[in-house]
Amino acid sequence: MSSKKVFVTVGTTKFDELINAVTAPEVLQALSNRGYNHLILQIGKSSLDPDCSPRHGFRRIEYFNLSPSIQEQMTSADLVISHAGAGSCLEALEAKKPLIVVTNELLMDNHQLELAEQLYEDGHLYYCNPNTLLELIQNMDLSKLKLFEGNKSDKIVAFIDRVMGF
Repeated sequence: MSSKKVFVTVGTTKFDELINAVTAPEVLQALSNRGYNHLILQIGKSSLDPDCSPRHGFRRIEYFNLSPSIQEQMTSADLVISHAGAGSCLEALEAKKPLIVVTNELLMDNHQLELAEQLYEDGHLYYCNPNTLLELIQNMDLSKLKLFEGNKSDKIVAFIDRVMGF
């Protein structure tokens, strides 16, 4: 049986709501129903100790806090679920990975939501919040996502600069 990997990243901050949402039994089962069976969680500055026992169709679940680079996990993933930070979003898109962006309504700067909305409108990703992640996974069609062209990064940076008032 081949391994289909989901990589979840919260960046350098703490986003326990995302980690708890992804590891909820119904979300794991929804991902498993789509063929995923290996989960890697990058939990940032969280003090959570996620349950890594195999369950709900996942043969392997693992986590780490921080790493100098998440490129290896990103490129080996079949699906990336990320916080709404611009750097993580662009890294996943430039790696040509299907991407779900989960917005943090508690800490989020408005530009993160605007960036997620724009990239969704452009057809490059799906976005939700922790409470709607299950519904999104159940209803998403990853085949409809458009590949992100590397030369679009400059446009994204310009968009962020405009939103931030630079």
